[in-house]
Amino acid sequence: MSKIIGYTTGVFDLFHIGHLNILRKAKQECDYLIVGVTTDEEVERVKKKRPIIPFEERIEIVKAIRFVDEAVPETDTDKLKAADTIPFNRIFKGDDWKGTPKWNKYEEEFAKKDIEVMYFSYTKGTSSTHLRNVLDAILNA
Repeated sequence: MSKIIGYTTGVFDLFHIGHLNILRKAKQECDYLIVGVTTDEEVERVKKKRPIIPFEERIEIVKAIRFVDEAVPETDTDKLKAADTIPFNRIFKGDDWKGTPKWNKYEEEFAKKDIEVMYFSYTKGTSSTHLRNVLDAILNA
């Protein structure tokens, strides 16, 4: 049996139970878990906003999680580019992306590379966006 190297990514801003659940579930499905932490510049480019917690602190938090074997900067959110440089054979994503055109295409391309896509259910009730909105409301009050 060959070693299963898993890969997942995230901003991991305002780290919460949903983040921990994804990392725990991912580690249960692989032998070695690599986590891409999205850089501040890439978050700004993609989401048009800067994370509250700076990249250097977010990656240190992720590195400290016992389920994580390795944390790397994610400088480009294109998962196919990641597959060219990071040696994973299973990728994990929230099930809110399952069936979307973007992830249908990723599934097709990953299949050609013998990379399995696994989806995990979204943790209801907690999100960084919700936490950020609450903080913004408090700060702007």
